[in-house]
Amino acid sequence: MLKKSIFLFAALMVVVAFSIPRAQAQEPTDPATQNKRGVEYHKTGNYTEALRWYRLAAEQEYVHAQFNLGLMYANGLGVARDDAEAVRLYRLAAEQGLAVAQYNLGMRYYDGLGVARDYAEAEHWYRLAVAQGHKSAANMLKALEERGLLAQQRASSGPTDPDAQLDRGIEYFGAGNYTEALKWFRLVAEQGHAAAQCMVGAMYEEGKGVARDYAEAVRWYRLAAEQGNAMAQSNLGVMYADGRGVARDDAEAARWYRLAAEQGMAEAQYNLGSRYFNGRGVVQDYAEAARWYRLAAEQGNAMAQHNMGVSYEFGAGVNQDIMEAVRWYRLAAAQGDGRAKERLRNLGY
Repeated sequence: MLKKSIFLFAALMVVVAFSIPRAQAQEPTDPATQNKRGVEYHKTGNYTEALRWYRLAAEQEYVHAQFNLGLMYANGLGVARDDAEAVRLYRLAAEQGLAVAQYNLGMRYYDGLGVARDYAEAEHWYRLAVAQGHKSAANMLKALEERGLLAQQRASSGPTDPDAQLDRGIEYFGAGNYTEALKWFRLVAEQGHAAAQCMVGAMYEEGKGVARDYAEAVRWYRLAAEQGNAMAQSNLGVMYADGRGVARDDAEAARWYRLAAEQGMAEAQYNLGSRYFNGRGVVQDYAEAARWYRLAAEQGNAMAQHNMGVSYEFGAGVNQDIMEAVRWYRLAAAQGDGRAKERLRNLGY
């Protein structure tokens, strides 16, 4: 009887042991690993699992997974074909700078798949891919030019006069439709119109209608600045001063500020004055600083008015004159300049 009980107990332990669930392997949460898992399933033809892993990684904004998921939708692998969704995913990856996604998005615009056919947009994305050495994008750019597709599109859609096209872009910009505004600005800019080139640069700098790209902003500002556009010269000076899209260079910043300032642009006059006041990119010269501050201040620039007040209060580059300092501080304070208000309080006014 005892032997029988021992045998039954042992059998029961075996059953219990086999009934205890084993701990499941934890799924990876790292997007690169998830994307790699998707690629492995993709290669074996298990598109459903590939889709699942790509989606997990894409939801974490992993650029390669966004592109791969776009391919799945474009080709109907593991999911119903959806050209619009493919475009959306390609765009996400393209805006992060993935050259192959930029090329594929360009092809979507070229063929009108998932988006309205737009050769100008196709050209835009091809150019970004070409800048990274994408050969197929370069071939498509050449095809656009040889077939005259851009010219045909421009002739058949909207105004053809550059100034009228620029006005159309300004209208869209004012309405907050930055994507459409950029399309019109770029159309005019590519014809060599300096003001439009400056606007395209500003759109890239601010990330309106396109992913923010300081290097591209600098490129467009330079095109306009070299044609003598004062706004572009001033903006290019700012980019050099801040080291955005280009290596920081105080002397180069001062050079572009000067070109714009000499054309009477108040912001550039103020910035050039600050360069002289602080000796950045130029030899420090308070008198020259005051001269440029005055030119900007007389145009109503509040920051320059405040700095004219500082110059007169402390006799920097001008004869010390408290009442003249107060006059400039009041002009700046009337425009809401907090520093000017504080200086007036300190002086008892």
